[in-house]
Amino acid sequence: MRLCTVSHESTGIFFGVELRQRILRVQEAAKAFDFKEQEVGFFADSLTYFQNLPKSEKALRKLLNQISAEPKRLARPGTDGAKILLDKKDVTWLPPIQRPGKFLCIGLNYKDHCTEQNREAPKKPMVFNKFATSLVGHGGDILLPLKLDSKVDYEAELGVVIGKTARRVTKRTAMKHVGGYMIVNDVSLRDIQATERQWSRAKGFDGSGPCGPSIVTPDEIPDPQNLGLSCLVNGTVLQKSNTNEMIFPIAHLISFISQAMTLEPGDVISTGTPAGVGTYRNPEIYLTEGDVVEVRIDRLGSLVNKCVKN
Repeated sequence: MRLCTVSHESTGIFFGVELRQRILRVQEAAKAFDFKEQEVGFFADSLTYFQNLPKSEKALRKLLNQISAEPKRLARPGTDGAKILLDKKDVTWLPPIQRPGKFLCIGLNYKDHCTEQNREAPKKPMVFNKFATSLVGHGGDILLPLKLDSKVDYEAELGVVIGKTARRVTKRTAMKHVGGYMIVNDVSLRDIQATERQWSRAKGFDGSGPCGPSIVTPDEIPDPQNLGLSCLVNGTVLQKSNTNEMIFPIAHLISFISQAMTLEPGDVISTGTPAGVGTYRNPEIYLTEGDVVEVRIDRLGSLVNKCVKN
């Protein structure tokens, strides 16, 4: 399943599921099929959905099965008079989880990214954070604060969404706590990153966290440690690697972080970027107004954002 958060002029913001070229308004579909009030409540938004796993997942799969059996029920309008199925081209994509409790990122987690910096691989994961105010969805704008820092860089990453509370879990059991995967672009301000010991401003500024388009559930990703990923700027491939190049795989990251802090449903871990970032190229490449950045990951699709001067 591909879970998303989108908005439409006739409906406002809603929790949806991709169905080929259309988006299902899950809560309205559940009402059309006479689901119980509690089940309808599971679909209020993506965070509520993950907070109620596995009950919400069971209810959603039941709904999709009923839709397959009786698709004509979706022809009727929702309780608000709007369509239950909307064309993808007519919606605005938002961050799949708009306000995650934690949005954690990992530094120096690809072997080739360490090599391009002439640095040794870290002995343990390097963890920092982005903020809810930094997040933008597929098609949204990357805001370039060029008066603050002109060296704005791209970083293609695999994001992991927590689906089950994880506190001091082992590497062996860590993957049971994954709720899904999404694409992340960890946009960074390189001058500020180089001059400030904490990376909060360099990594957490407004518009620095493109993510989405959707969260893909684990059943569709048989091996998250073998996914090709790439980053293109204006159509030119600047990063190209595979998640099998991670120094610390996903299970290690979840276990490591959970020893210090409880990971809750809806939290996000962005697992690091491979070689090819702009600051280590010769000559250096930085994002400018009008640039279009595309991050692709196998099985997840493509995340596209345009750069706008802020």
